[in-house]
Amino acid sequence: MSPVELMSQWSFSSVDWLVIGLGVALAYIVFGIAGFGTALVAGPILILFMPLSKIIPLLVLLDFVAAFGSLLQSRRDVAKPELLRLLPCMAIGCTLGVIFLLNLHSQLLLLLMGLFICAYAIYSLSVKIKPTQLAAGWAVPMGAVGGLFGALFGSGGFLYAIYLNSRLPKDAARATQSALISCSAVVRLSLFLLAGVYAELPLLMLAACLLPAMAVGLWISRRLTLRMSREAFVRLVTWLVLASGIALVARYLST
Repeated sequence: MSPVELMSQWSFSSVDWLVIGLGVALAYIVFGIAGFGTALVAGPILILFMPLSKIIPLLVLLDFVAAFGSLLQSRRDVAKPELLRLLPCMAIGCTLGVIFLLNLHSQLLLLLMGLFICAYAIYSLSVKIKPTQLAAGWAVPMGAVGGLFGALFGSGGFLYAIYLNSRLPKDAARATQSALISCSAVVRLSLFLLAGVYAELPLLMLAACLLPAMAVGLWISRRLTLRMSREAFVRLVTWLVLASGIALVARYLST
């Protein structure tokens, strides 16, 4: 089967490709600035064209490439004790998330993702005060639930960020988060491989086709960090994420 025939299985028009590419680019602009959030941004767009059970494995592939690149630049700042606290719990959460993702009904996943996105956006817009230093024991629930959300909805990074930002300086927290997301991607990739998700060649080819959009998004993010504050940009995107979450819930209720 030729590459053209493989990609035709997705039945994307030129406009579809444009929308998908722009959604992925925007998602990685957010990822480049905030360090997480690709599925929060790209998920509501991609779900118009494919089921969530395909979107999350697709974004895991792209997240791994993006996070690995960020990790290479900042690996010296990684706080290994915090990383080692979070990793086992994150792995357990990822395993549960993959099981749920591959077995729950697609419409239920649509509703759950919409509610998850709305809850995240409302929390982000409402809470403006940085939490005081969390105890090391918080690594257990933050790691486990972050892994669960990461595998199920493609975005548990905000929980890692809450924990790490309360315990580490800014550079160390960001570097450790990049390392954790890279490890999370490896765990999820392995689980999806074992489940046979990546046996579908069109999904792998779609990820390859979207690599340029990912690269463009990361390139733009580096320019934006020089022109506007991270907080202002993330707040703007959070309002857009809230609107998309409401749209997902409305779509579920209308079916």
